[in-house]
Amino acid sequence: MQALEFKNVNFSYGAQSDFSLNNVNFSVEEGELVAVLGHNGSGKSTLARLCNGLLKLKSGTIHVFGMDASEDKNTFAIRQSVGVVFQNPDNQMVASTVEDDVAFGPENIGVERKEIGERIDFALRAVGMEKYRHATPARLSGGQKQRIAIAGVLAIKPRILILDESTAMLDPKGRKEIMDVVLKLNKEEKITVLLITHFMEEALQADRAIVMNKGEIVMQGTPQEIFSRSEELECYGLTLPPVGYICKGLQASGVSVGDCLKVQELAEEIERCASRQNI
Repeated sequence: MQALEFKNVNFSYGAQSDFSLNNVNFSVEEGELVAVLGHNGSGKSTLARLCNGLLKLKSGTIHVFGMDASEDKNTFAIRQSVGVVFQNPDNQMVASTVEDDVAFGPENIGVERKEIGERIDFALRAVGMEKYRHATPARLSGGQKQRIAIAGVLAIKPRILILDESTAMLDPKGRKEIMDVVLKLNKEEKITVLLITHFMEEALQADRAIVMNKGEIVMQGTPQEIFSRSEELECYGLTLPPVGYICKGLQASGVSVGDCLKVQELAEEIERCASRQNI
């Protein structure tokens, strides 16, 4: 089943003549993890806000699990189906304790008190933050805050989770923690994920990748297919994952490793080359 479908979608802010999104067409299957890549201003965040009705499209159609996003009667159901986690978790913190913060969403959509408690348990368990239930959000680390922000969205029980540069403010350890949570939710809870990121190594973990440039989708395919077109990527202001550059450097220096994008793959290639040369 299609979780999300954009057909000929156009959007511009106010009276500006240039479209922030220009004739965008793509779909996401239920349970899929799709990475959306692009430089700043390429239209990624606009796309995210259109998915759950925070913005209204100018033309074209958007369907969320078959519901037409242009019809006001569907807005509430769509916002229950699509949860968005933004870049700065402080912007999504609304309460003085973690428990109250996670409860905020369910309370506002009319969930019964008993079920709210169950949803808090589920959401905190899903992100590995059960022991921080009574903690003060302001005293948590950046990675912990982002986990709580994700938990607050999960408590609404969305079928689609959108992460809009949600790891941008975190250090490498924090980014890995959040990606581990996202992958777990996608695989174990079958939540559809739209991962908007400028970290190419995160995109490698997606089922499929979409590249945006000046409001248009310019590339689509598996991460491996996308990164095999490195020269084209550079034209859009994007780069290979770090391992990809190391691999290119080794090849340029005469080491005959194959094209690699992941650390383990490169390690195996180097081991293969060393064995062949009896090093």
